[in-house]
Amino acid sequence: MANFYSDNKDLKFHLDHPLMKKIVQLKERDFAENDSCDYAFLDFEDAMDSYDKVLEIVGDICGNIIAPNAESVDNEGPSLVDNEVKYARGTKENHEALTRAGLIGMSLPRKYGGLNFPMVPYVIAAEIVSRADAGFANIWGLQDCAETLYEFGSEEIKNEFLPRFNKGATAAMDLTEPDAGSDLQAVQLKATYDEKKDTWLLNGVKRFITNGDADISLVLARSEEGTMDGRGLSLFVYDRKDKALTVRRIENKLGIKGSPTCELVFKNAPAKLVGNRKFGLIKYVMALMNSARLGVAAQSVGISEAAYREALKYAEERSQFGKPVILFPAVYELLRNMEVKIRAVRSLLYETARFVDIYKNFISISEERKLDPEERNDQKKYQRLSDVFNPLLKLIASEYSNEIAYDALQVHGGAGFMKDFPVERIYRDARITSIYEGTSQLQVVAAIRGVTSGTYLGIIRDSYEKETFRPDLEYLKPNLVKMTDEFEKCVKLVTEAEDSEYLDFHSRRLVEMAGNIIMGYLLLKDAKRDESFLQTAAIFTGIAKSQNSERAEYIVNFNKKDLGIYKYNFEI
Repeated sequence: MANFYSDNKDLKFHLDHPLMKKIVQLKERDFAENDSCDYAFLDFEDAMDSYDKVLEIVGDICGNIIAPNAESVDNEGPSLVDNEVKYARGTKENHEALTRAGLIGMSLPRKYGGLNFPMVPYVIAAEIVSRADAGFANIWGLQDCAETLYEFGSEEIKNEFLPRFNKGATAAMDLTEPDAGSDLQAVQLKATYDEKKDTWLLNGVKRFITNGDADISLVLARSEEGTMDGRGLSLFVYDRKDKALTVRRIENKLGIKGSPTCELVFKNAPAKLVGNRKFGLIKYVMALMNSARLGVAAQSVGISEAAYREALKYAEERSQFGKPVILFPAVYELLRNMEVKIRAVRSLLYETARFVDIYKNFISISEERKLDPEERNDQKKYQRLSDVFNPLLKLIASEYSNEIAYDALQVHGGAGFMKDFPVERIYRDARITSIYEGTSQLQVVAAIRGVTSGTYLGIIRDSYEKETFRPDLEYLKPNLVKMTDEFEKCVKLVTEAEDSEYLDFHSRRLVEMAGNIIMGYLLLKDAKRDESFLQTAAIFTGIAKSQNSERAEYIVNFNKKDLGIYKYNFEI
């Protein structure tokens, strides 16, 4: 029997991180519920044991139901019948299995039927589901919408919608429109308040909506007449039971075919306001997108893991010139670099998840009581780190996903181009990760703030660099210190030019340099707890050092006057 949790020891390793003690105590409010709820945790050890057991269940369902269904779901896909989206047979089976296991709404409080899980075990579950089937991971992962309703919805909305998730309700984020993709400030779907009906009514079109026609949809709409920017947008929750939208079509996509992507038409669709008017984009959707980007990063790592395992299996079984192809340096270098990249970005994934866990718990606690000065400082610190690590993570995880899927198909050779092998589907599924929930280019725009504000450099110098390591690990640290010096020099060179276009031009190079240094240190820290990371840290540091040197040389030798030769002049 396959189990996608227990067959990957790195997942348990990240679950057992020392910072989990603080996270669990915050999430459980020092275990205040263990007297009033029969499935609340007694103490830290009980919580960690429960996370481990639940993840075993997730791993079992993924290994024995979701993964075996992935090919048939990819072939069958969803369908549109009588204005309703119908999932493929395998998708229904997957969703029913996870619902029966109580794995929808995992992070919700127990009072709403959730498991009250922190982000770390939830993200581990998301990675496992994504490894099994990236398309289905979108349907399961949109339970993030429940978090948004919990954080910002009224008590009435919470009580009406949140208990439905544990019973299997599906969700969607209805944000994008034909003329509003990355630029959500351009959203035009109209929300008007009908005083006679005492409800908001939605009218307009949404496009490229993942899991469109879900049971519960969060809809971004323009509530303030005469406005043209994000300040005129509010967030609403729409209930599928009202049957007030038309599914115009299900898109025919390159990958993630099991996940329905729809164009929707709202016509006088009743909806409820989430939170306050005018905060839809600038507060609520930004929070929702941060969660979604963490989810896409977990999806990307899951896809990478699936691709790597398919490539490894094929390389061990396929023989050429009288020996398995895994014995050829050209192949085993590819495989080893895949593994190293996965472990590096996985460390970044769970570092980011821990930052999110801590700051979100402090915000939740602040609604119950006043935070003391130390708690307030912690909340600000981890929120600042989360804000800059989240886009960095999404950028690197999604780009690695594409690189690793590409290399995995290459290991298969011509066979990988055929639909007979899962890597063909995995390769197609990977492509979307660097596009949706903010393209790689937009992640750079968000992440560059961590460069210019000194936040990345601060955590590298003040935290990671001050770590002490055993002699067998210490030899790698000087390389990371030199890389940091090189990075600091490049940041200074670009920012002192005081030219926003020049900064934009070099932003990706600077962000990726920071990411390489951070992942190098994270792997070194991991090696302190588990010696199996030593070789990984050594290989990754070598790769990262070479990449950063190349980027630094380009920045240092780039003549700012030559920026104009890259531009295109259009006659309109």
